[in-house]
Amino acid sequence: MDTGARILMRTDCRSYDALLTLTQWFSPSFPIGAFSYSHGLEWVVQAGDVHDFDSFRQWLTDVVQHGAGRCDLILLAEAYRALSSTELLDINALARALSPSSERLLEISQQGSAFSKTVSDVWGLGLPELTLPVAVGAAAKAQELPLNTTAVMFLHAFASSLTSAAIRLVPMGQTEGQRCLAALTPLIAKTAHTAIQKSIDDIGSAVFAVDIASMRHEAQYSRMFRS
Repeated sequence: MDTGARILMRTDCRSYDALLTLTQWFSPSFPIGAFSYSHGLEWVVQAGDVHDFDSFRQWLTDVVQHGAGRCDLILLAEAYRALSSTELLDINALARALSPSSERLLEISQQGSAFSKTVSDVWGLGLPELTLPVAVGAAAKAQELPLNTTAVMFLHAFASSLTSAAIRLVPMGQTEGQRCLAALTPLIAKTAHTAIQKSIDDIGSAVFAVDIASMRHEAQYSRMFRS
């Protein structure tokens, strides 16, 4: 085997290692409890604003493109580019401050804490307790994982988790859930590619109804989810 072929094989192996690590991090089996959060979806379902496949697809599209999907990726990328632990903690403080409700803060802080602990225990990274997007960005940098692939898979996992919640809340079956995710694939890739090129100054949300829903969910009488 010539030298070029051996180099190519080593490169392929490194790429597969990175891909498999990210697949593990964003798997439903990774112990961050993502299944227990609905991002306010439970309230909008009760209110009747989301009631079928089409209304859920529009809701998820807005969250991905104009809400936490995009904003969290900017935070993730900034954490990835952080040059010091002080800078990383400043980004994390901003992530907490930007949470529009106590339940959304719970969502990103508890999942982030669980993620930080698990990657530290398994990969020996020694991360402090961080919000989820900041923890993922810091861990990806420490493991020398590609930022673009990390961002795409993070956003897809987020959309998948909300789709799983919708299947339990909305009159929508498993196949429709997968159809929704497939339809959003180009948007997820485009949003991730664009967001990681932005800076903190570009963070901004335009999904006020989603933020209000997360506030109203706090007082919802009967509920399945934590947010």
